[in-house]
Amino acid sequence: MAPPSNLDFVSSIKDYSGTPIQAAGSIPVEDSALLDAYSRAVIGVVEKVSPSVVNVEVHQSVASSRSGRQRERRGGGSGFIFTPDGLVLTNSHVVHGATRIEVTLADGRRVPATTIGDDPATDIAVIRADAPSLVPTTLGDSQQLRVGQLVVAIGNPYGFQSTVTAGVVSALGRSLRSYSGRLIDDVVQTDASLNPGNSGGPLVTSDGRVVGVNTATILPAQGLCFAIGINTAKFVASRLLRDGRIRRSYIGVVAQTVPVHRRIVRFYDLPKESGVVVLSVEEGSPAQKSGLREGDVIVALEGQPVAGVDDLHRLLTDARVGVRSQVIVLRHTEKLSVDVVPEESKDSAL
Repeated sequence: MAPPSNLDFVSSIKDYSGTPIQAAGSIPVEDSALLDAYSRAVIGVVEKVSPSVVNVEVHQSVASSRSGRQRERRGGGSGFIFTPDGLVLTNSHVVHGATRIEVTLADGRRVPATTIGDDPATDIAVIRADAPSLVPTTLGDSQQLRVGQLVVAIGNPYGFQSTVTAGVVSALGRSLRSYSGRLIDDVVQTDASLNPGNSGGPLVTSDGRVVGVNTATILPAQGLCFAIGINTAKFVASRLLRDGRIRRSYIGVVAQTVPVHRRIVRFYDLPKESGVVVLSVEEGSPAQKSGLREGDVIVALEGQPVAGVDDLHRLLTDARVGVRSQVIVLRHTEKLSVDVVPEESKDSAL
């Protein structure tokens, strides 16, 4: 009779509950079935969405730092087709300032593309690929996402088609600073790893619906990747298609977030303990016309508390262009109400 092997010995050990401990290197049947189901889910997503994912190559004209002469710079990222006539969603930072754009489709075709519009404040852009027989993705609802839900990030970086990573939704409702300086709200955080070439690619659920536009990764950290929620992207895309830009309002101040003294907060029963101090007022701006001064601390706009510059950015929407709005300010120790009529902003100014 052969002596018992080490594997026999290990498999006979029981934990404190009396359950046999699984031998090292073996996978329980139930776990194997789960892994197979996980693999099939990722494969299904890739097969469904990959035909719509494209590589975006961008040519930009930049001035040489030494000679001052113009030279061409190349860059790029990913994108995905969302209409049969060739509209592609990608990141603003991928195509902003492009003099020429070329798109490489999943079937290898290389076609020219034009910019419909881009919005640096949300890092979303829409371009149109000039090609027939295109396969669009199905857009989902980012409000329906749940923390822990399986998501797949697909990109086409540097021409490496269908670069796929899988992970879960790590957090919802994050805020991310855009390249323009504004804060992007309702950003999806995921641990599906990204690289710079994946920017603009889709973040997809297990049923093949796009729920985000991959946009950024925190380079020193592991597993901190972000996507713009598809609901935000759909809103921005609709405005870009209609107007070619996103309209926002501004009042014409340079400002920064400051704390408000606790005695003043208590005396006026302010909902927040900080506000926005006006550092300077633009000549001829709505702020100057309304009588706002340097040193004023803005604490509310149309009844909404303003705790910082980001709050003011959020409240200065296109709906406020030309509409008289009540601004509550603290001037020294006095609380005042000032009526401002915001105008349309040409950039990301306040």
